[in-house]
Amino acid sequence: MTRVVVTGIGLVTPVGIGTDATWDALVGGVSGAGPITTFDASRHDVRIAAEVTGFDPLDFCRRHEARRADRFCQFAQAAAAMALDGAVFADRSEVATVVGSAIGGAATIIDGVRTERPAMVSPFFVPSSIVNMAAGTIARLHGFGGPSAAPATACAAGADAVAHAFRLIRDGYATAAVAGGAEACIVGPLIAGFGNMRALSRRNDDPQRASRPFDAERDGFVMGEGAGMLLLESLAAAEARGAHVFAEIVGCGHTNDAHSPTRPAPDGAPAARAMRLALRDAGLDPSAVDYVNAHGTSTRASDAMETAALKRVFGEHSTRIAVSSTKSTTGHLLGATGGVEAAVCALAIDRGQLPPTINQEMPDPECDLDYVPNKARAADVNVALSNSFAFGGHNTSLVFRRFEG
Repeated sequence: MTRVVVTGIGLVTPVGIGTDATWDALVGGVSGAGPITTFDASRHDVRIAAEVTGFDPLDFCRRHEARRADRFCQFAQAAAAMALDGAVFADRSEVATVVGSAIGGAATIIDGVRTERPAMVSPFFVPSSIVNMAAGTIARLHGFGGPSAAPATACAAGADAVAHAFRLIRDGYATAAVAGGAEACIVGPLIAGFGNMRALSRRNDDPQRASRPFDAERDGFVMGEGAGMLLLESLAAAEARGAHVFAEIVGCGHTNDAHSPTRPAPDGAPAARAMRLALRDAGLDPSAVDYVNAHGTSTRASDAMETAALKRVFGEHSTRIAVSSTKSTTGHLLGATGGVEAAVCALAIDRGQLPPTINQEMPDPECDLDYVPNKARAADVNVALSNSFAFGGHNTSLVFRRFEG
């Protein structure tokens, strides 16, 4: 089978625009959370989020393209442009585009629904709001004629996009792919909906300490936004153009909890099976894993479940693995998360650093692994695993390995 490598990374996150800016903030333990500014949240119980600041879509696309695109699509275009920087393809008809999103054009949908006169609904309403438009726009702007898809598996969407693109290249349907996720969901109804579910942190007076995965005093996640995109290529294509290889992607696994619309199976068995399937796909023993970028949302049920799942898969080795949740800094980017955190795994391998789980202050007896608390750590990472779990029971795990030619 064709080997698949990561040769480009583009990140737009609440802690930085660009790969280096985001990485420096992650390893520096910088929180992107703060008071909501994108709408008037004064009447909401939850008034904090992790917003992308300083983003100008005109830095990455033409004015008419920006006007027609929802914010989630603008993020995707920007991250894709970064991931593609300097890339040259022999045949663009063999380049795939796979971009996941949980909601798609949330702000566009809300504006359209609120428009009382049908004649006043924008002709761009439909193409701005649908989930697949990020993948379609990237393909159109760059002339990529290969397979294109848009997973909508909630918080697993970005990871599912990377997994799908990996398989397309491995199985010979494409020679390269732009893959990841994008989301822009910091809008009133979604903050209210998640808030009324008690899924969001209510630390309105202390937003930078609100996202605290695996901590005993966690009270919910912080909504984030942004995009994470990878350029994946066949090894032959990457070597032909002398591309830098961040890491090799070697496996993926998928399961469903078949348990609840919103709550994970508490014993972690389905999530554990996704990890085992990913490792089997990679041909690796669990003992080979050095680092896990956890789903780690900062909700009570999910963090406890993931800890239990890791213990099921890794047994005694679970106490020796470094596990961190970068959602402690970026917040939870829903469908974009899997793309961002896949990139984090590739960067951890490439740069020899583990980003911390910040706000780890109070031990939780149910969450007792090494979560790289509060400070980054230098480490030789040979194998990294990324977990993404979602409403609807979706579980996806990705495995990355240090590239050896």
